[in-house]
Formats: sequence, C-alpha cells, structure tokens
Amino acid sequence: MAKLHEKDITGYKAFNKNMTNRYNTNFIEGGIYSVSGPLMFGNEGNGYHFCKRLEDTLRYFPSIDNEIAIAEVTSLDETLEFYDDYYGYYEMYVTRKIKINKILSRKEIIEMFLNVYDDRVVRFLQDFMLTETEKELFRLRYSNNPKIQIAISYYQDGDKEAYERYYHSRKGNQKKKKNK
Repeated sequence: MAKLHEKDITGYKAFNKNMTNRYNTNFIEGGIYSVSGPLMFGNEGNGYHFCKRLEDTLRYFPSIDNEIAIAEVTSLDETLEFYDDYYGYYEMYVTRKIKINKILSRKEIIEMFLNVYDDRVVRFLQDFMLTETEKELFRLRYSNNPKIQIAISYYQDGDKEAYERYYHSRKGNQKKKKNK
C-alpha cells in the first residue's frame, strides 16, 4: 500500500483559505517546509501530505461548505505514495520536505476542470462549490455529457433526485428499445 520515492513529485495540496493546514501551520507561496522523523500517512501521520490530482485534495479539504486555497507543490525529499482502492483514491503522498510552488487562483482551478475527462470532473464537483456563473460554464462545456450534468444537479444544486430520475429514464428508454 506504500511505495517509496526519492523526490521531485509535483502535485496539489489544499489548505484553509488563510493558507494554514489543519494543525494551524502557516504556509506561503515559494516556501519550503520540512519535518524530521519517520514518514507516516494519515491524520496521526508525520510529513506533508499532497495528491497527484487536485480533485483528490478535496477529500481532505472540501470546499462545499468552506473556502479553501489550493497550491501546486513539489516534494524535495523522500516521499511515500499511498492509495485507497476502496474509495478509488490513488497517488496520495506524504513527504519529508515540500515546496509550495504556486497558489492557484480560482480561475486556474475552474479552467483546469473545464479540460479534463469526466470522472475527474465529477469527483471535483462533489466537493468544490461552484458559483452560478461557473455552473453555467460547466453545463455549457459538458452539455452532451449526462454524467457531468447530473453531477452538477446533484452536488452543486442539491437536487437529491437527479441520479434517480436519470436511471429511471434510462430504464424506460431500454424498455422502449426492447419493444421495437
């Protein structure tokens, strides 16, 4: 479940909006941070955690209820890789030394997810609260993608029946095709 890497893995790390982590440590763009002791993954772990894919950071810092900051980071020392097959999270890391390369603007984050494949977009929509204007951008960009349209309705608009309606309509369409 854990794989050791030397260094130089680039990924993303989420923070509270004031660039603190859950332990109230302050971080700044361009800053380099290090810890001593054995690397351990998890809430009681040791090291700086980050993910290869931005949307996976939202598992730890969801923005549905809170404003957050997300930075591009690079590991500069020994790094452990973890994955969670059960929930489908891969390429999660903990490193001894990390550099905060760049704090991403909201615009950069939105633009990134207007140009990735649908599974990543759905995972992003689950935990990142969009504005009404941003929702419209996603609806237009993915207008022919029911998977994303339903995710917007369900996660962003709070339509808790969106998936149920979709699957019922698909069953109805399958019955119609069978009867022809």
